[in-house]
Amino acid sequence: MSTDEAPRNLTAFKRYKTDEEGRKTFTSIEQIKTEASIERFYDRYEQLAALDSSLPRLTRTEHARYLETSLERLSSGYECLDSSRPWLVYWIMNAASVLGVRFNDGLLNRVVDFLIKCRSPELGGFAGGPGQDPHLAPTYAAVNALCIIGTEKALNAINRRTLKRFLAAVREPNGAFRMHVGGELDVRGAYCAISSAKLAAFSAEDEAKLFEGTASWIAECQTYEGGFGGAPDLEAHGGYSFCAAAALAILGGEEKCNLPALLRWAVNRQMAFEGGFQGRTNKLVDGCYSFWQGALIPVIQSLMARQQGRPEIMETALFNRFALQEYVLICCQRPSGGLIDKPGKPADLYHTCYTLSGISVAQHCETSRPPLIFGHADNELLPTHPVHNIPPKAVLDAYKYFLKHELIEAEHQEAFCNGNGTATTTSQEDVEMKERDGSRSRSETPGRDTESMSTDGTESSTELSSETGSERSSEERS
Repeated sequence: MSTDEAPRNLTAFKRYKTDEEGRKTFTSIEQIKTEASIERFYDRYEQLAALDSSLPRLTRTEHARYLETSLERLSSGYECLDSSRPWLVYWIMNAASVLGVRFNDGLLNRVVDFLIKCRSPELGGFAGGPGQDPHLAPTYAAVNALCIIGTEKALNAINRRTLKRFLAAVREPNGAFRMHVGGELDVRGAYCAISSAKLAAFSAEDEAKLFEGTASWIAECQTYEGGFGGAPDLEAHGGYSFCAAAALAILGGEEKCNLPALLRWAVNRQMAFEGGFQGRTNKLVDGCYSFWQGALIPVIQSLMARQQGRPEIMETALFNRFALQEYVLICCQRPSGGLIDKPGKPADLYHTCYTLSGISVAQHCETSRPPLIFGHADNELLPTHPVHNIPPKAVLDAYKYFLKHELIEAEHQEAFCNGNGTATTTSQEDVEMKERDGSRSRSETPGRDTESMSTDGTESSTELSSETGSERSSEERS
């Protein structure tokens, strides 16, 4: 633990609240309203903490119950989010992983079976639901979720050959990636493609071919502020900046960007009074940026350390880790389970995942020191990988698994070419043919699969949507 880090005196930090300087704007009005709601939480906490020094407490049991319930069934309100179901699975799985929760094998097998239904046998990649077109975002979510589960069945559900075909289909000649065939082009696509390819242990030759020019295109997305927009000439944004930096951390090419400007922009997104992060300049604090910005900063540090050959750059966190944990643990927990954007907002799985992931990064980003825990010792979460946002061991296990299978496939192929064996591609083609036949039979069946309905009439989350988009702010959707 760093000797200069300590919890804030929340009363003293009130001096950092917004000063309108005599000129009200819509932005300042919303900012002051948000600060007032957070101030009430902080004032209440200070009084209760005087009576109970173990506060605040991470309500771990309630969050675990919320996640398992959501994985089993969701209300019909999620039906409008039919095209993002693998995201829901990933958010639940990763939030559970940092909490140290492991679901039973039967439930995990059902999750894998569902994600296999989302795989596109013709185009490759994963779709937002069975029978839909493949898309890079749910492909990333499905690959991450399957790596978290980590069983042989789960990892076998990632078809590396058809995944390569899909990534090639959405690649542009300049190295940029569209989110789906004929779809929008932004830096999320590059990150989702690079992350998925790395977890699936694509060969160096495949990576070089797929991502030629990608780092240069990403660099074009950096703005005058220092952060990255979704595409060239767009506004700097925390989510896009994370995607850009994380993609470069995997791919290389950080010398093409202005890293000091990016770092300056990122550290200035932490709100002085609230303690959490905002996603863009002059925007409100939001719990999800606990990860998008909180993980971005150590990723930038790693890029600078690699570029300059100075590993000591990684030794000290460059954001207030106590302040971030204060915001999430005091202001963003719903008593009945689940976490939120900010006080007054409903809980949802998106914010549950990324607020917990942000706390994990804050606690563990100084890897040479013990974890930095705010509140009770039981508030410690398990580490998450700051680039992939899944458990670090899951990253290593998946990579080693696919690397091993690539070597086996190469040996079998060599034996076949020498006339000493049978090509492994034959069995793979048979599998894909069966998948296509199954896909056609499903598409010919009208209506929703009856297996998606639970006994009480609610729908299983593994057969429904992945994000509570109706509960997310317009800022996040933008």
